[in-house]
Order: sequence, then C-alpha cells, then structure tokens
Amino acid sequence: MQPNINIRNKKARFEYEILDKYVAGIVLTGTEIKSIRASKARITESFCEFNDKGELFVINMYIEEYMHGNVYNHKPKSERKLLLNKRELKKLRKEIQNVGLTIIPLRLFLTEKGLAKLEIALCKGKKLHDKRETIKERDTKRNLDRIKKSFS
Repeated sequence: MQPNINIRNKKARFEYEILDKYVAGIVLTGTEIKSIRASKARITESFCEFNDKGELFVINMYIEEYMHGNVYNHKPKSERKLLLNKRELKKLRKEIQNVGLTIIPLRLFLTEKGLAKLEIALCKGKKLHDKRETIKERDTKRNLDRIKKSFS
C-alpha cells in the first residue's frame, strides 16, 4: 500500500473561478513517477496548453530530480502530456478559443493502482473585487466558527 500523495494548488481557488473539473492521466518517465511518490512535486505556477496537433500539455509543473536517477534523470520543468478522451479535449479546446478561459491544475494525486493523475479545471480569472469578496467570506466564516466554539 502506497502513502496517500495529494499535492494541491491552493492558489488556484483564490485566483480563478472554477467552472468545470476533469481528471487526466499524465505521461511520465520512471524517475518522474518516483519523485512524485516521494512528494517532490509542485503545481502552483503551472497551467495547461494545447499544441498544434490538439494534444493537451501541462506547462511549468515542477518535479524534482530523483535522487538516485544518475544520467537517466528527467528535466524538472519539462512539458508533460495529459491524457483525456477526444470528446473532452474537443470541448476544452472549444471553450478556450471561444470564451477565453484557461485550464489550471488543481491537484496531483496517485490512484490505488499507483498511477499519477492530475485534476484540472476550466477556469475564469477573478477580478480584484471578487478576490476581496472571497477574503471577506472567509473571515466571516472564521469569526462565526470562533463564536460557535466559545458557546460550546
């Protein structure tokens, strides 16, 4: 049984309004999956883009080099291909071109079989006033929780 690996992009929920979520597989090399199993990855500054052939790639995802990888080690910030159904890829590409949305990775996790999956979301960027509203809601919720706790 492998430990539960769950790498999150906490900044994404604050910066973007999430419209739709998908779970995609990732094409990885041996040293990359070993580093992910050791929780040596970051997705905070990454995003997804389509290439000319219509394939979806995650860009700027950092996977630390494997300690015992020697000459066969991978590049830490290389582009990695995402695996989705054709129908999902067509839908995502259409949404990005027509509406001007973006695709952001939300979390990187391992399945029970040991496969690395990336949860991606179709997002729309928030304006400054939306971010302030999010902060205000979070603060009021925190204050209410404190008040409830003091009465208990």
